[in-house]
Amino acid sequence: MSATIAPPRRPEIKTALPGPNGRKIIEADAKFVTPSYPRPSFKLVAERAQGVWVEDVDGNTFLDCNAGVAVCSTGHCHPEVVRAIQDQAAKLIHMCGTDYYYQLMPDLARKLDEIVPVPSPTRTHFANSGTEAVETALKLAMHVTGREKFIAFFNSFHGRTLGSLSLTSSRVAQRLGFKRQVLDVVHVPYPNEYRNPFSAEDCEGEGAGRGALNWIEKRLFKTTTPPQEVAGIVVEVVQGEGGYVPASKLFLDGLRRICDEHGIMLIVDEVQSGMGRTGKMFASDHCGLKPDIITIAKGIGSGLPIGATVARADLMDWKPGAHASTFGGNPVCIASALKTIELLQGGLVQNSAEVGAYLKAGLEKLMRKYDCIGDVRGMGMMIGVEFVKDKASKKEDPELRERVETACFERGLIILGCGVNSIRWSPPLILTKENVDVALEIFDEAIAASI
Repeated sequence: MSATIAPPRRPEIKTALPGPNGRKIIEADAKFVTPSYPRPSFKLVAERAQGVWVEDVDGNTFLDCNAGVAVCSTGHCHPEVVRAIQDQAAKLIHMCGTDYYYQLMPDLARKLDEIVPVPSPTRTHFANSGTEAVETALKLAMHVTGREKFIAFFNSFHGRTLGSLSLTSSRVAQRLGFKRQVLDVVHVPYPNEYRNPFSAEDCEGEGAGRGALNWIEKRLFKTTTPPQEVAGIVVEVVQGEGGYVPASKLFLDGLRRICDEHGIMLIVDEVQSGMGRTGKMFASDHCGLKPDIITIAKGIGSGLPIGATVARADLMDWKPGAHASTFGGNPVCIASALKTIELLQGGLVQNSAEVGAYLKAGLEKLMRKYDCIGDVRGMGMMIGVEFVKDKASKKEDPELRERVETACFERGLIILGCGVNSIRWSPPLILTKENVDVALEIFDEAIAASI
């Protein structure tokens, strides 16, 4: 697909899926690549991509409303990002920022200080992924507080390396076979208003957010988890893998209060929800939340592997050698991140808010049409659609979700499941209303064909 040719307005499916070339690659992958990757039932074999369009190895063109799992924030191969990568690669690819210096590292750290919700001044540790950023946050919280316990939430996802895996609780498959967790973590039900896990007594008439706060203060702190032993509370403002579930301001303000009262670090994981995804630069910005430590990855590099942990400068005062990374802060990745932030601030965050609202309104219209859509939630271009047997029972219907996901793919629309029975919409932030109209038409057809 040439960048100089206008992309097709609609997907074009020319072969069976996957096509003959795709099948050969899938066979080779099955032979030589680890089977541990959690691939969906449909099989996409990508060859090239531009903007919101992806072409597979057999010439089929898809409208991408997943963005490589919320990574390609500026769209696929944005020409300005590509140019920044090429220019930097021709100048300096690697020098190991943990041993040497180069201008790009403080440049990006300074920019992050300007845009993150963590109170300035801040310092940044660079990593290569979201799970590495979370590992950094955990080590820093333990270093600062001298404590070892953490509080996390059911259905959360913070990564698969052993420290972050102790926090992760979205699927049993992520833990099966790895025995005991490495860190001392206790999990609390997440305040999902659609599926409130708390009793009326816990909620005190203020919803699931109050229920979660009471669970922490009136149960955990008085039984198994003394607050003076807790290093950090780790939370997603919008749960990602857990189903694209946003938390309330009441709940997040309450966590901030609890942490302040007990000297606990509030660690906010914005790996998936950050970088304009929710219509603001960070999901925390919707409610004025001020974390002590924030973790960033996915959309910050427009596809290149980079993660960052940003903390209050007075916290990140650990000594040389305490935590480092050979590849963290790679010059090419930083160049991509700086250009990405420029594009986000130049209009893509606003587009995420405006076109995301248009997308959500269209999905809510489909929710009124179909009894199998129980909930549409989220903000910006981070929207979850939950499939149920019917609205009255709210009984989860993961099988229908799988059928809809596959039916969309067969019609040229890329979306991906999350949670037990939800579909996530996380398109590139360059998505247009015209793209949305096409996507909603396909989604409507896929649901009708699947029920």
